[in-house]
Amino acid sequence: MSIPLWFKLAWTTFVLYVMVVWWRHYGWRNFLWFSDIAFLGSVPALWLESAALASALVVSVLLPELVWNLDFALRLLSGRRFTPLTDYMFERERPLLLRGLSLFHVLLPPVLLWMVAAWGYDAAVALPGAMLLAACALPCSRYLGTPAQNINWTHAFGRRPVRWPAWCYLVALFAGFVLLVYVPTDLLLRAIAR
Repeated sequence: MSIPLWFKLAWTTFVLYVMVVWWRHYGWRNFLWFSDIAFLGSVPALWLESAALASALVVSVLLPELVWNLDFALRLLSGRRFTPLTDYMFERERPLLLRGLSLFHVLLPPVLLWMVAAWGYDAAVALPGAMLLAACALPCSRYLGTPAQNINWTHAFGRRPVRWPAWCYLVALFAGFVLLVYVPTDLLLRAIAR
């Protein structure tokens, strides 16, 4: 199975457009979010047809993206939420363009899964790659981001400030991502790939 050229061109154009708008409105630090890293990383994965890169990205973000989508759908249908992940999508003071472009969260999981379906799941690289990404992104999010931005929850878990030393909290956050997000996703994708 291959991914057609028209889709590669359309997806690349979409990603570049969103990134230009994000840079202008949110600044470069916004690109430290795992979802934005995966969104950007999907472009080289697509053009290189890299099973390794696509696999590492899908392990990194599939579960959080599915939670984002579930929360968004629940809020649209019932007005209720179970996480604060999509709060910004319902802020009327936030420009509609920015909220509309955030719908990339809906498209990202199927695109990453399509890549893995097309080129295979690289089980040897996926989990270590996701862990390496987290090991780099979490400290950068903490020290380059601000407490108000709370990128990747490196300053607080939700709205609760964490009183632990920064290094201790980052280690615990890293372990949480690995054990609760990456390992289950990797196991599921290994099972499907078989």
